[in-house]
Amino acid sequence: MNALINMYGPFFDLNNWKTVIESGSDWMVIFSLVVMECLLSVDNAVVLAAQTQSLPDKVQQEKSLFYGLIGAYIFRFIVIGLGVYLINFWWIKALGALYLLYLGIRFFLVDKRKDTKIEVPKERPEVHGWRKYVKISQFWQVVISIELMDIVFSIDSVLASLAISENPVIVLIGGMIGILAMRGIAEIIMSFMNRIPELQDMAYFLILFIATKLFLSIPAIDIEIPNTVFVFVLIGAVIVTLVVHVVKDNRAKAKQNKN
Repeated sequence: MNALINMYGPFFDLNNWKTVIESGSDWMVIFSLVVMECLLSVDNAVVLAAQTQSLPDKVQQEKSLFYGLIGAYIFRFIVIGLGVYLINFWWIKALGALYLLYLGIRFFLVDKRKDTKIEVPKERPEVHGWRKYVKISQFWQVVISIELMDIVFSIDSVLASLAISENPVIVLIGGMIGILAMRGIAEIIMSFMNRIPELQDMAYFLILFIATKLFLSIPAIDIEIPNTVFVFVLIGAVIVTLVVHVVKDNRAKAKQNKN
């Protein structure tokens, strides 16, 4: 019981909510979490939207996405509470940092060499193979698939968010706004990231920064990087990314004109 109170008590602390809502610095962190959610989870949104296309009409499609959204919020609430508790153990922090470090290194050394264009990922058989064994309506099959896809895709986002802020209210607000924004404008974000592929590089650079931040916070090192530092790193990364894109685009146009 004490463990449950420690995990989920902060969600029901009105003073905690009041402090976060009234704090400008906390909203800067929340904005950063929303940006990270959109950059890291846009492919998830596109997959979920594609899943609904098997339903016969728009009403059922929108209804399935709505149920999926509610389920995603409930899942985030559960996982964030559990994560806030587990992140207090130094070895969990170390493993989380190593996992995020692995994601960043894999992207730059492996994934980036294949293709920088964002595409709809193929359905994962471990998520969708259950359909032939369960006899329920097509609508509820799609809803369950959406929930399972949310679980599979959101682990990275939750871990990265907890590495930025250990306040569950901040992480929950950022995640809720991010999920809503990401699903509402998924195709716009995907198109924008395809036009500026350097944004994907920026996202994984931030993942590497977050991994470093999380690893430095373990007791053996005990260096705490303030959350506001991440906000300024994010702003600087956006500016540098846009400058790099403009320079590369101008060089490409100049080269075409010469030819």
